[in-house]
Amino acid sequence: MGDILIGDRLIGPSQPPFVIAELSGNHQQNLDLALAMVDAAAKAGADAIKLQTFTADSMTLDVDNEHFVIQEKDSLWSGESLHALYQKAATPYDWHKPLFDKAKALGMLAFSSPFDAAAVDFLDDLDVPCFKIASFELTDLPLIRKAASKNKPLIMSTGMASLSEIEYAVKTAKKAGCKDIILLKCTSTYPALPTNTNLATIPNLVDAFGCQVGLSDHTAGVGVSVASVALGATVIEKHFVLDRAAGGVDAAFSLEPEEFASLVTETQRAHQALGQVTYGGTLAEDKSKQYRRSIYVSEDIPQGGVLTEKNLRIVRPAFGLAPKNWEKVLGKLAKHALQKGTALDWSMFE
Repeated sequence: MGDILIGDRLIGPSQPPFVIAELSGNHQQNLDLALAMVDAAAKAGADAIKLQTFTADSMTLDVDNEHFVIQEKDSLWSGESLHALYQKAATPYDWHKPLFDKAKALGMLAFSSPFDAAAVDFLDDLDVPCFKIASFELTDLPLIRKAASKNKPLIMSTGMASLSEIEYAVKTAKKAGCKDIILLKCTSTYPALPTNTNLATIPNLVDAFGCQVGLSDHTAGVGVSVASVALGATVIEKHFVLDRAAGGVDAAFSLEPEEFASLVTETQRAHQALGQVTYGGTLAEDKSKQYRRSIYVSEDIPQGGVLTEKNLRIVRPAFGLAPKNWEKVLGKLAKHALQKGTALDWSMFE
């Protein structure tokens, strides 16, 4: 499983985690706010920004029956019609180019999640470096086929998908010509809890599909994302907001700029810490070995004196005989007088 090139970025196990700031609808239909979010994401160290490309009409029907109104009482959007919610969350199509251009000027990649075939073509015309398939669309095989046909890398969130549903999605993408696929472990609750995130699935996904796996993280804080890197995640996607208190459709489970900067730093540290299976200490630890324990003379011993537990001790530092020799030296006779503080050596006793 080698690295994947998306735009000018190599993504893979040998690279630092690729961190995506998901702008979603937190721009609150204000282009200036959206542009400020891009700027803040760059300053926080994001590798990429991601939008969502849809209209309310491409996402659902403008119908008010119970099928089209969010019924769950514990939902952030309880009682809201799907059409009204998507109208509020949508990023206008004519914003995409200025947002993408600003991101690129700041050294980030910029791409989006298309939600219908027209959105795929629209984004392809903007020369996005990849496509992202949202978790709720993983079973929309015609959409996956359309995105995969553009011969660009495909990032797909798995959400609540079964293993067989993920397999259908991956097979569909490959058959349509997509060579580079990254799956994202994702829990499709908003917000998600660490207890239902099940990061142990990440290495299992790697084994099952032989592709890179990352995390689309809807939990609070950065701990879950950091832990995912230790389990092999190569991509981290996290929702981003300038100020949670100011609102935004996804603000409740989004990171503010300082928190996002911490996410970037800590996931990089987690990746750096993985290293290789190592025993016996690293080169950096060599000098520390002198502060291990060894056998020292703890009381003056005359020539011919017996080495005993009363005049020898195992102490730091490590310039004397190793502690494993303790029983071997007890009862031996000193060849010459030994002063307190002398590091014991084989040459000093009979």
